[in-house]
Amino acid sequence: MKIVTPEQMRQLDANTMNSGIPGEELMLTAGEGLASAIRTLASNHQLIDSPVLFVAGCGNNGGDAFVAAHGLHEDGWPVECWLACPESKLKGDALIHFKKMKKAGVPFQALETSEHWAHASACGTDAEIVIDGLLGTGAFGELRGVIADAIAFVDAQADRALVVAVDVPSAMAVRADLTVTMGLPKVESVQSENVDFVGNLEVVDIGIPVEFIEEADGDSELEFIHPSDLAPLFPRRPRDAHKGFFGHVLCIGGSKGFSGAITMASRAACRSGAGLVSAFVPEAIHALVAPGVPEVMVHSCMPEGQWTAIMAGPGMGRSATTREQVLHLLETSKVPVVLDADAITVLADHVAAIAAARCPVVLTPHPGEFAALFGLKVADVQADRFGMAKMAADKLGAMIVLKGAGTLVASSGRPVAVNMTGNPGMASGGSGDVLAGIIAGLAGQGIPPFEAACAAVWLHGRAADLAAAEKAQASLIAPDLVEKLSEAFRSISCR
Repeated sequence: MKIVTPEQMRQLDANTMNSGIPGEELMLTAGEGLASAIRTLASNHQLIDSPVLFVAGCGNNGGDAFVAAHGLHEDGWPVECWLACPESKLKGDALIHFKKMKKAGVPFQALETSEHWAHASACGTDAEIVIDGLLGTGAFGELRGVIADAIAFVDAQADRALVVAVDVPSAMAVRADLTVTMGLPKVESVQSENVDFVGNLEVVDIGIPVEFIEEADGDSELEFIHPSDLAPLFPRRPRDAHKGFFGHVLCIGGSKGFSGAITMASRAACRSGAGLVSAFVPEAIHALVAPGVPEVMVHSCMPEGQWTAIMAGPGMGRSATTREQVLHLLETSKVPVVLDADAITVLADHVAAIAAARCPVVLTPHPGEFAALFGLKVADVQADRFGMAKMAADKLGAMIVLKGAGTLVASSGRPVAVNMTGNPGMASGGSGDVLAGIIAGLAGQGIPPFEAACAAVWLHGRAADLAAAEKAQASLIAPDLVEKLSEAFRSISCR
């Protein structure tokens, strides 16, 4: 999906209104999409019918918030709206929808002074979901006065409630759990330095004609991974399908004391739809791995098979033997190879082997592994994640999945794809192993490796979001992601 600048988005809005779709209708659609996202968020977090507080400014973001507050109120939700300006400052479409909200009986109050906001901060709110509808992409300059007080109030709620930002977090100073953006994702929302403010990013289709979007320039170096782009990768399966239709994936990994990583990666490959999955592990851990994944054929000698994808690395260790195995794979494989963890680290002095590989290669480093591979500092990698991912893809001729908040997928000659699913609960051992297994499972079904990597990072993050909503981020463990993969797939396909 295209990523646009605020100016490009304003032009798209103008073109749409000039084509005959009134701004009032666009705002109605945007607000209804916001309300739908709030309902889903509340449902996932078991917060149905919990109090919702809308904090609105006088611009279009406030207008979207008025529509959503109106809709939730009509559904019987306990909703309140706080206005960070006098009513007299509202105008245009936002005023129209404010009047409709007011007429419907939505409780509201105008907090027009800093003293009002100081009192609100002292008293707090019992709302478990707080909506930031204060400032949009058109806001410029230093924050001061009432709007600064309102933004500080909303950001403070992030310590105890779920925060939803409308379009963009106000002034990138509000820590949102979810940003519901209108039309198309905005460049500032996917920049690495802003991921802690944006949280998850969902896009609402507000009815901009497809031809206008196709004509828009967008950012030529970036694209947003969106489920609508992934759906065509998962066509309806034929009724007479059998396991041979969906590939045979080989997972290589594990070492003495490290049996869990390859177990989780293999299971993730199965959950990703591969018809068959085999695992090659050392004899020392065979008895540990095999009972843990009865759906996988586990071998302690290199098996023979017609593989459709190979994954290597989880738990392998950083020995010379590991390096020899990985180099042999790169030299001989004719099917996509996914390298993770130790399989990446052991190539630090052998990066030329990646570029010389006869097969498509997908590398899935976290920033530390990326830095070690290229002799860099982690801080340097994090300071320019987009540039680093692109550099590595160009230099190695491989697909690079640079993990972290806002995981990036890079391939030479293509825009860098950015993913905004996932949450801090994934910062626990094994999460990366699960991702490697998903990529291999998808690539093994014949999905092109770049697209497989994009789909995998989205599904991986989506599964983590579903698991965290049910169990809480702090208690999330890697097997939870595997168990939620089925539900994540349902976000893309009804089957």
